[in-house]
Amino acid sequence: MKHFDRPFRIIFCWDIDRFISHDGTVPLLPMNADAEAPQKTNFTTSDNVVLEAEYIIPSSCSAIAVLSHPHPLYGGDMHNIVIQDLFNRLPEASIAALRYNFRGVQNSAGSHGDGETEVFDSQGAFRFASALGQGKPVISVGYSFGADVSMTADDPTLAGWVGIAAPLALLAPQEMSAGADTRPTKLLVPENDQFRSVAEAREICTNWKKTSIEAISGADHFFSTGTKTLSERVADFVVTFFQ
Repeated sequence: MKHFDRPFRIIFCWDIDRFISHDGTVPLLPMNADAEAPQKTNFTTSDNVVLEAEYIIPSSCSAIAVLSHPHPLYGGDMHNIVIQDLFNRLPEASIAALRYNFRGVQNSAGSHGDGETEVFDSQGAFRFASALGQGKPVISVGYSFGADVSMTADDPTLAGWVGIAAPLALLAPQEMSAGADTRPTKLLVPENDQFRSVAEAREICTNWKKTSIEAISGADHFFSTGTKTLSERVADFVVTFFQ
């Protein structure tokens, strides 16, 4: 049975803390800057779409994580609760964080592309993060829709992928760069995910190369019981492979 052929239903993805205005860009911070507050910026994709973004670069930085948000047609944006928590917590573990809005979301230009043109968005974010990180490893960290999109995207600057609650359905798993590559990939699957069980994820990704799958105990697709454990798992992956 090909699980990715099953119709995929997406429930509204919660948003919180829409507290940051989106009114311009800022210069890039040097790596030794005290960057406790998010810095606003934008970048341009290879098909000339300008996307808004924010980043935090801690004074001691081992890598930079690119955070890709859940489905924009169901309320997902870069202030989603899961992305927000990662954006706040990863810098505490000396991991810089870049989050961005896919095309057509809030102040990002363009329009929704059903996950296809959004691949250009992720690729542009990887390249932009590489410039921000000044040679530090770039790690893709996508959640839900953002996981499927960002695991399909690739760029020479990218060191590895993390897929959180990946539907493995919006885009065919056999077309995902993360599955065919020898760079490390980590799939974090909520134990009680409403859309893709741990067993299904393992079956679908049987032939993926350097990929490990971990269940997040007690969690559902929306991490309604909390996100602290999730952020710790992402930080552990980065530290294990890239420090």
